[in-house]
Amino acid sequence: MRLVVPLALALLLPLQQAQFKSGAYTVAVYATVADEAGRLVPNLQQDAFDVYDNGKRQPLTTFANDIQPITVVMMLDRSGSMYRNFGLVQRAAQAFIERMIPGDKARVGSFAARIQLDPRGFTGDRGELLDILRTELQEAGPTPLWNAVNVGITALLHEQGRRVIVVFTDGIDRPMNGSGNNASLRDVMRRAQQEDVMVYAIGLASQQFGPGPGRGRGPTAATPGGGFGGFGSFGSKPEVQKPDPGLPRIAAETGGGYFELTRANDLAATFARVADELHHQYALGFEPAKLDGKTHKLEVRLTARGLTARARKSYVAARGN
Repeated sequence: MRLVVPLALALLLPLQQAQFKSGAYTVAVYATVADEAGRLVPNLQQDAFDVYDNGKRQPLTTFANDIQPITVVMMLDRSGSMYRNFGLVQRAAQAFIERMIPGDKARVGSFAARIQLDPRGFTGDRGELLDILRTELQEAGPTPLWNAVNVGITALLHEQGRRVIVVFTDGIDRPMNGSGNNASLRDVMRRAQQEDVMVYAIGLASQQFGPGPGRGRGPTAATPGGGFGGFGSFGSKPEVQKPDPGLPRIAAETGGGYFELTRANDLAATFARVADELHHQYALGFEPAKLDGKTHKLEVRLTARGLTARARKSYVAARGN
């Protein structure tokens, strides 16, 4: 059971999960390993990994290569530019939920005019989660991307074990709420690092329509970068709208993954891939040599050639243990 500790200490987990040593504070590092073709590589042994803290190799006190349960917040973009693909997104999220295993827990969120998260607590009941996908996702609106990720982090604060946000969007952050207190990429990246929350991001490069004769301005009129996207009109010029450039940054920093798609039809396979990755990560851990209150650089290296490891890049060696 993970102790409830102050915010600054949250990265130092009392490790009674994934074979972690009871009562000891350890830096938990989850790694995804792939070969040169991008295929997941399971069943490696502890001697295949070297972990470095500020450039110094650390002896591993924890190692697990079996399937570990996850606690997930799934955040789905409901901006107007996604309206035509709402059904595809729901089926993609369903593919993820159907791959949940015993011990996994999730909540399903959507973001548009508001940020909505259901049910009230995390659940492993796949039937309940699938019903939320069918009945509770909100109508089209703007794109409060980083506010949504921030809400996801808050929801995970008191959960045990590996904590993950899976966020999908086709646009850039655009809350359009008139507030001066919206979360920024910098805000949520720092918070994810402090709270040891892994972010997986799926971005869809969408086709937006620039100004043209007869362009509509109603509730589904097109707005570049997400928001109230529409379907264009005769004479409009299609433009490819790239997803928010912060998505690959926060995924890389927190040890998650980033997938950028150009076809909505690829969404289901990508959500399924994320679920498979999460269930085939390696749990590594070491006891920090000192707690200096500073941010330390992390690096995971593999002894075998042709393999790459993806893991979070830093942790805070917080004082007060």
